[in-house]
Amino acid sequence: MEAENNTRISVHEAVCAERYKRIEESFERGAKRMARIEYMLYALIGVTFFGKDTFMQLMQAVIVK
Repeated sequence: MEAENNTRISVHEAVCAERYKRIEESFERGAKRMARIEYMLYALIGVTFFGKDTFMQLMQAVIVK
């Protein structure tokens, strides 16, 4: 009986470890997506505040340097 319980616990731990691994991978992918969305929002804010032409000149100055 004890050996059976130990086996069941070991299997349960292995399944949970795999689940947690997938969850961590999902968080990493989500963080990358959120970073891209954040940069898009910064660009949108810049265009809104400064206008398209001024923002594009600013971006060219930043990218060239």
